[in-house]
Amino acid sequence: MKVIIVGGVAGGASCAARLRRLDEKAEILLLERGPYVSYANCGLPYHVGGTIEKEASLLVSTEQSFRVIFNIDCRTNNEVISISPDRKTVEIKNHLTGEVTSEKYDKLVLSPGAAPIRPPLPGIDLPGIFSVRTVPDARNIREWLDRDKDRSVGNSFTGVDTVSKPKRAVVVGGGFIGLEMAENFIHRGLQVTLIEKLDQVMPPLDPEMARIVKRYMKRHGIKVKVNDGVAGFRKTEDGSLEVLTESGKAYSSDIVVLAIGVRPETALAKMAGLEIGQRGGIRVDERMRTSNPDIYAVGDAIEVKDFVTGQWTLIPLAGPANRQGRIAADVIAGRDSRFRGTQGTSICKLFDAAIAQTGTSEKALRQLGDTDYEKIYLYPNSHAGYYPDAKLLIIKILFRKSNGLLLGAQVLGEEGVPKRIDSFAMAIQMGCTIYDLEEAELSYAPPYGSAKDPVNFAGMVAADVLHGDMPIMHWESVGDGFILDVRNPPEVTAESVPGAVNIPLPQMRERLGELPRDREIYVLCRSAQRAYYATRILLQNGFMARTLSGGMMSRSHSVSQTNS
Repeated sequence: MKVIIVGGVAGGASCAARLRRLDEKAEILLLERGPYVSYANCGLPYHVGGTIEKEASLLVSTEQSFRVIFNIDCRTNNEVISISPDRKTVEIKNHLTGEVTSEKYDKLVLSPGAAPIRPPLPGIDLPGIFSVRTVPDARNIREWLDRDKDRSVGNSFTGVDTVSKPKRAVVVGGGFIGLEMAENFIHRGLQVTLIEKLDQVMPPLDPEMARIVKRYMKRHGIKVKVNDGVAGFRKTEDGSLEVLTESGKAYSSDIVVLAIGVRPETALAKMAGLEIGQRGGIRVDERMRTSNPDIYAVGDAIEVKDFVTGQWTLIPLAGPANRQGRIAADVIAGRDSRFRGTQGTSICKLFDAAIAQTGTSEKALRQLGDTDYEKIYLYPNSHAGYYPDAKLLIIKILFRKSNGLLLGAQVLGEEGVPKRIDSFAMAIQMGCTIYDLEEAELSYAPPYGSAKDPVNFAGMVAADVLHGDMPIMHWESVGDGFILDVRNPPEVTAESVPGAVNIPLPQMRERLGELPRDREIYVLCRSAQRAYYATRILLQNGFMARTLSGGMMSRSHSVSQTNS
């Protein structure tokens, strides 16, 4: 059996190595149009910033190692330019020699990835405007940043002008790559402006969580402009760039990085007559087979089912791509492996913090018209509060009102985020409920967590909601309701809610007569813990009461607040 694999990064490389481990006799040809195979493109922003200093550190494997260790015919700088499914052949162009050859296959695996979106805007091909996808991309950016001061260069306005070391950067796009590049430009000492066409950074997050990220970016010196798309670029008389936006603004820069997003590379799939899904990716089944039984596809170019919602989706993440490559190899080797779908588990470093999410989001559920869900916000410490340097975690979880099934989680913080998001991710993968989170036995020592881990705590709070012990209300639904603030007077003086009645929690029982029995009472405190205690007192004394989920802390980033 001869298997040709198109694309030598992530899914393709994983497929090739796995197939060799399963079948020593198979003839495997791995083709990569670029100069490297199996490189860590997720590390490119950190190479630009200097955290990963050596370019060689990004190379997970090499063409030579595939040949020597796996006995795989691995060819870099070789691009598949056409596919003939009827003849089961591919045409390959060697970019070093220009030679075009043909190879037959029994099984074909497509792992072409996704290309950075580069819209046909005026001036987009000017020098100094980069995308970040490959090792050469990162190398070119570093060389541009490291160029010597006062180097004379040609200029279309004056013939010759003097170019100084870059001091200003504009990043276009507020997703993972955009945030990582913005941070690394700050580390390089540049003034950074990030422009995002949508009304929030980090599109996978819900808007109120994204606002926290935006504020954090601002505190670290990044100028963030949302709700404004880029309209074009132009070169100024001093040799610098200007980024022009749809609102009519212009931002001066010495370097621009496009991080608008990626688009599945489907040219070969279309050439082969394969089915393309409504999201624009190659449509595959759970065994990674395309509409042609002898052609498989994996990685960023394919559409897969969302594990939580069951909807077709595009999730360009390295983890799923590697698993898909293994599954394709298993199936080709005769095993009954299946891809369960993806839940989009991801994490992004941003200075000292981490931004993580798994499962579905509230906005995705709303788009589907799904109303069988509830959400809670909580703000626990990353580890035991009595142990030094505990950090605040900001957690939002989504779960079914009908049965408590965990649907999604978003976690922000400066410590302990990976541990929690991975716990939530595994819980979703195993079909756990919030009641399972209550009972999860997680590791505890004061430097690492609490006896009631934030994951347990999330389950307990959610269970209280579903049991009716803590009916909740969210800020966007309060309207002109009666608000009871149970914080202490100094806290209220520092930050208050207009119209709220303040009765500190220790005085609640003796002052119940001051509260209405014919209106629902919305109870708040700083993070909702004291409000919960007050809600229990009120409910058991015949009042109608709900806890404002997340208290004043969730109000600070509520969807009812301005997008500051």
